Amino acid sequence: MKKRRVEVNDRMQSGYVYFCTEPIGKNFDPDFEPELTPKEMLELGVFGGKYMTDCAGEFPASWFRKAKLSPRRRDPKVNYFGVNASVPLSVWRRKGWIYHEDPRGWFQWYCRYYMGRRCPDDERQIKRWRAMRRHLAQIKKHCPCRSGKPYFTGPTTRGRYNTSARSPRFFFDTTLDSALRTNNICAGYVAL
Repeated sequence: MKKRRVEVNDRMQSGYVYFCTEPIGKNFDPDFEPELTPKEMLELGVFGGKYMTDCAGEFPASWFRKAKLSPRRRDPKVNYFGVNASVPLSVWRRKGWIYHEDPRGWFQWYCRYYMGRRCPDDERQIKRWRAMRRHLAQIKKHCPCRSGKPYFTGPTTRGRYNTSARSPRFFFDTTLDSALRTNNICAGYVAL
C-alpha cells in the first residue's frame, strides 16, 4: 500500500502532518478489536456531538452524513442516552492522558488509527481501550437478561453484532446505567 500524507489544519492543530501506512479500517493490532467504527460512534452522538465539528475535513465525508453533532458546545441531548458522561479535556490533560499528536484525546487517536496511521502511542492507547472491559463486565453483571449477550440488533460496519436479532428489544436495554454505557460507546464498545 502506498502511504497517504494527511495535513491537519484545525482549531487545535496547524500544519500537523501524519502518514497513513495501512488501509482504512484494516490491519489492526490483534489486541484491538473495537465493536464500533468512528462513523458509528459519531452517529450515536459521542461526546455530546461537539468533538469533531471543526476537523471533519480530515476524515471521510460519509462519517458525518448521519453524525449527531452540536455546532456550539457539547449537548448531552445528542448523545444516544441523553446524558453527559464525559469530563472536560482539561481533566484529560492534567492526568497526562493526552498524546501530543492527538490533542483531542482517545477518539482522535482512534479515528486516525482507523484511517491507517500508526504511531508510537498505539500501544498505550490500545492498553487503555482494553481496560474498558471492566465497564462491560459491570454492565453484563447488572443486565436484567443476565445472558451477557448484547441487545444490539443491527449489523455494525465490522459485522460483529447481528447476533441477537431475535431479541424484541431495540438497540440497547435502556434500564441500565446510561452514563456507564455512554462511556463504553465512547471507547468503541457496543454498550449492551
